[in-house]
Amino acid sequence: MLHLIIGNTGAGKTTYALQLKAQNKGLIFSIDKWNNTLFFQDKTEGDGVEWILERIERAENMMMDTILQLENAEVDSILDLGLSKFEHREKWRQFAKEHDFKYQIHYLNIDKETRRKRVTKRNQEQGDSFEFEVSAEAFDFMETWFEAPRSEELVGAIVVR
Repeated sequence: MLHLIIGNTGAGKTTYALQLKAQNKGLIFSIDKWNNTLFFQDKTEGDGVEWILERIERAENMMMDTILQLENAEVDSILDLGLSKFEHREKWRQFAKEHDFKYQIHYLNIDKETRRKRVTKRNQEQGDSFEFEVSAEAFDFMETWFEAPRSEELVGAIVVR
C-alpha cells in the first residue's frame, strides 16, 4: 500500500506519517530528511526553487525504485512529500496505477494560523520532526505554492481537520 500524505507546511505530515508507520509497519519517505541529508549542505544562496525541484525529482526517482522493492515485500510506503501540486500528486497516483499498487490519500487540511504556530514551535524546539528552519518568508511562499486537492482527488481519501 502506498500512502500519499498531502498537506501544506506545518500541517503535521511527518507526525502523521509516524502514526501511520506505527499502525502499518511501513517505511516513511520524508522529502525534508532526504533533501537535508543529501543536498542542502551544497545549496548556495543563489540556488532557487528550480535547484530544489531538480533534487526532489532525483530523490523521488530513488524512492520509486525502493518502493517497487517494498511493494514486492508487502511493506507499506508512506510518502511525506507534501504533494503540494496537482501534477505532483498525479505523478504518484499514476505510479501506483502503473504498478497496480493500492494507494490511500491522506489530506491534512489544517488552517494557516495553526500551521504557522506549529512551524514557529518546531523552529524553536528543533524536536523529532525538525530538519531545517522554515523562515516566515518560506512559509508565506508555500502558502502561494500549495494547491489544495480538488474534490475528485478526495474521493475515498482520509481527511484530517
